[in-house]
Amino acid sequence: MKEFHCGSLVPGCAWHTRHEDEAEVIRRAVEHMRETHGETIIRESMVEAIRSRIQPAKNVA
Repeated sequence: MKEFHCGSLVPGCAWHTRHEDEAEVIRRAVEHMRETHGETIIRESMVEAIRSRIQPAKNVA
């Protein structure tokens, strides 16, 4: 299980997601960036910034 915390990229944002597949974590994060933070163009550098902040999930039951 992997997770991404938006606050690691956008200070103050409490949104996070987790999933088994890194690609799904990235897809959800990109969707969040568009819907919540108004990003209209998602460049490869943004995807790489998200990817570099994905961590193994903690407290997975």
